[in-house]
Amino acid sequence: MVTELAVQVTPKAVEKAKEALAKRGTPEALLRLGVRGGGCSGFSYVIEFADKQGTRDQVFDFDGLRVVVDPKSLVFLNGTTLDYEVKLMQHGFKFVNPQE
Repeated sequence: MVTELAVQVTPKAVEKAKEALAKRGTPEALLRLGVRGGGCSGFSYVIEFADKQGTRDQVFDFDGLRVVVDPKSLVFLNGTTLDYEVKLMQHGFKFVNPQE
């Protein structure tokens, strides 16, 4: 049995990403999630806006927000949830990765 790799995005993160895309003037753009070399553990999370998807990207739809992840990053992000956190002194997107 083959299990499909996937990521999740919370409703609050979807709302904030849509707001950011609208503010950017590209509400139809994609949200790209990824992992790049660097950071303390050798990897760091990446969130970017993308105007087009790559040929090998996996596409996820969350209430009209299209999220793309390249195949190499998806291996590390499988099971990850992108959330939007609001704290007293800070707010922003947060990756919740059970593989960490």
